[in-house]
Formats: sequence, C-alpha cells, structure tokens
Amino acid sequence: MVLPTRPVRIQPYYGYRNEDRLRISARALRADHHRYDRRGRIQAFRTMLAHFVSHEVAGLAVKLVVERNDGLRSDHHAQTDAEGFVHFDVELNGKWLHAKHTRWEVVELHWTNRNGDQCVEGHVLSPGDHADLAVISDIDDTIIETGITGGVRSLLRNWRRVLAELPDDRIAVPGADAFYGALGGGALLDPDMAQAGKGVPATHRPFFYVSSSPWNLFSYLVAFKQARGLPLGPIMLRDWGMNSETFGSSSHGAHKTEAIGDILAHYPHLRFALIGDDTQGDLPAYAELVERFPTRIAAIFIRTAAGEPLSAEEIAGKATIEAHSVPLWLGDDYSTGQNFLRAAGLSSDRDAEKIVETVEQEAK
Repeated sequence: MVLPTRPVRIQPYYGYRNEDRLRISARALRADHHRYDRRGRIQAFRTMLAHFVSHEVAGLAVKLVVERNDGLRSDHHAQTDAEGFVHFDVELNGKWLHAKHTRWEVVELHWTNRNGDQCVEGHVLSPGDHADLAVISDIDDTIIETGITGGVRSLLRNWRRVLAELPDDRIAVPGADAFYGALGGGALLDPDMAQAGKGVPATHRPFFYVSSSPWNLFSYLVAFKQARGLPLGPIMLRDWGMNSETFGSSSHGAHKTEAIGDILAHYPHLRFALIGDDTQGDLPAYAELVERFPTRIAAIFIRTAAGEPLSAEEIAGKATIEAHSVPLWLGDDYSTGQNFLRAAGLSSDRDAEKIVETVEQEAK
C-alpha cells in the first residue's frame, strides 16, 4: 500500500540534451520503489495498483547537479508542482560538446526528507557526433499491447493485463525485440555503471519513445524494455486526468505531434525514422510532422496492428506523406521490415544488414 507517511523520494525520468540545452524531469512521491520480482496474482496486483495510487508531493525543493566530463559543475534549483513534477531546462550555451558516440550522461538530483539529505542519479541522453539518424517510436501497440490508451472501455476490458501482469509477463509485439535491438545497436543502459560526470554507453542510434500512457508507468515500461533487450531512451508520457482530454482519441495524436516536434526542434542536425501503429492515429500525426519538418523525416513505419482498412483521415495522411516524398512503409510485422530499412537510407549500412539478417532469422 502507499501511505502518505512514507519518506519522500524522487523518481527521475530520462533526460536529453544538445550542446545548448539540457532537459530532465522528475517526480516527488511518497512511495516505495516498484519491485517486479514478486510472484503470485495478489502480489502482482498490489505492485501494479501502487503505480496508480501514488502520493505526489508538491512544493518540494529539488537541486539538479550537472557535472561535465571536464569537471565543471553547476547547480540548478526548482520546486515540484501540484502534481509532484519538477522540470529542469538548463542552458549550456554550446559549452558542453557531445562525445564521438551516443551515450548516457549522469546527473544528480538532491532533496531533503525526514531522514535528511537525499540524492539520486539521473540519466541524460547525449547523441554522438557520429549520429546522423535517430529513431522515435510509439510504445502502445507498437512494441507492447498496453490495453490502457483506447478509452475507458478498453481500460475495463483489459484490466487484468494492466493490473495483474508484471513486465516479465508481458509479451512484446513479435519481432520487435530483434528489429529494435539491431536498429539501435550498441549497449543498453546499465545503472551499475553510472557515475556523475562520466558517460555510460548507449545504443549507436539515439532512441526516443512517445506514448499516451501515464507517467505512473515509467518504471514499468523501462523494466519491460530491459527484460526484452529493447533500446532505452527518453520516454515522453502524459499526466493523466479522468476526463475527455485524457481519454479522447484526438488527444493521443496531439500529444505525439507536440512531443515529437519538440525532439526534432531540439536536434536540428538529425534526421529521424518514425515508428508507430494504426490504433491511435499515428499516421495522421506523422503526416502533420512531415508537413512541419519535410526534410527531417527519413522514413515512416506504421505497424498495421488493427487489421482494418485505413480511415479517411489515415488515407489523407498517407497522401500527405507521399506528396512530400517521405518513404512510408505499412506492414503487420517486423520480420518484413527490410523495405523500411531501405526507405530510411540504411540499406547500404552494415548495421542495417545485421537488422535484416536478424529479423529474417526470427521469421524462420
């Protein structure tokens, strides 16, 4: 159970930076860290329920400590808002150059609770100088069937999946682990390697995720990706409210276009491959992004998970994407993703050859 008398802890979310700005958010909670090694239906139910009944702490003073690899240190202060969130947007002024390869950089978050001064490490993604292509992927029904973003009816219908299945119990979309793992390449984040001021290896291609799921499921989604060997990256989730703004179908697309647009604007030198599905309006949302950033989208992959004909809105979005000559690939599984790789300009890339080999092996 979650009790308001428990000491306040900070849950950091993955941040990201360019050479001018660093962004990272966190949330103050009165709750234990989530454990996913507890077995049995009752224990699993309690673990999952704890995600949604967390007690947020407003007005908590939080200090962010950024220490660069050259030893220069800076402190930044903020307070948590009414929902317990704290957001840092730090000016770097081009004084912290990227490393050659994409990596995670470690920062510190400090606060005080009844047990005294506290500190937790946070991770910030820094795309390497050699990176020229990044990936932005949906989560819901693209790599995992969440069952919670299709409205209240979907939530009630899938209550067992949402409230009784731990990350190890969930089944990834077939082929996603091989496809995403090979596409990202490189190492997964290992928290044991973390040390402030030091870099931690990341996947070769920067990965970002955008989902309409609530921030409450951040640690759950990270645990799922780690269990399936999927690339880690900053996750753009939403603060849920029990209203039409949260559950309305149009809100999913608006959230994604805003979040993805912010990422593209943050990295003007990178091109992006977008991956989504046809259950939450990803195709029209991606079409809007193509109109806004016509030269920045390398290719779009839409997993046809719904198994239904395209809607009028999706057909219009498809036409918009094609009119801008952005390669669009539609398919119902990742084992036939070679066309997408070719469309993204990866067909001559040795990593892409590895992807094709891997997914073809998975398909046999």
